[in-house]
Amino acid sequence: MVAPGPSMAELRVAVRAALRAPDHGRLLPWRAVVVPDGERETLAELFARFARDVGGTDEDVAIERERAFNGPALVAWVARIAPDVPEVPPHEQWMCAGGALANFVNALHLMGYGAKALSGRKCRHPALAQTFCADGEQLVAFVCAGTPARRPAPRVVDDADEVLSLWHGSRA
Repeated sequence: MVAPGPSMAELRVAVRAALRAPDHGRLLPWRAVVVPDGERETLAELFARFARDVGGTDEDVAIERERAFNGPALVAWVARIAPDVPEVPPHEQWMCAGGALANFVNALHLMGYGAKALSGRKCRHPALAQTFCADGEQLVAFVCAGTPARRPAPRVVDDADEVLSLWHGSRA
C-alpha cells in the first residue's frame, strides 16, 4: 500500500463503523491506537527486538523492522476482555472485538483504501504489549491501510455450502 492513506477524519469514520459492531452489555471490549509517522522508528525497534528475542537472523530482524513502515496508516487493535461479567462471557466480548475490527477494515475498503489486519505471535511479545496495552488488555493486531499499489489477487470462489447448513432439530 502506498500514500495517500486515510486521514485522521477518515479513521474516525472507520472507528464509528467499528462502534456499530454488536456489543452485548456495551462493554466496548476493544480500542484502536493510531501509530503516527513520527513513531514508526520506535515501533521498528520494537519489531526488531521481537525478531531477535525469537531467535531471528539478521535478515529476519531487518524484515521485521521494515514492517513498522507498512502502509501510510497503521493502527494497533487492542482488546480488553472482562472475565467477570456473567451476562457477557469472554467469547461474546471477543466476537464484539473481532466484529469491530472487521467493520473498521471494511469501512476503509469502502472508502477506496486497501487495508489488512496483521496479527500473530508478535502481538504477544511483552515489549509490544507493554507499549500498547494497559493492565487487562491484549494487543491483537495491527491494521495497515493505504492506497492499493496493485490490484488484489482474485480469491478462490467461496463456497457458501461449506459453512451454511439447515438445522433439523434435536440430534438426540
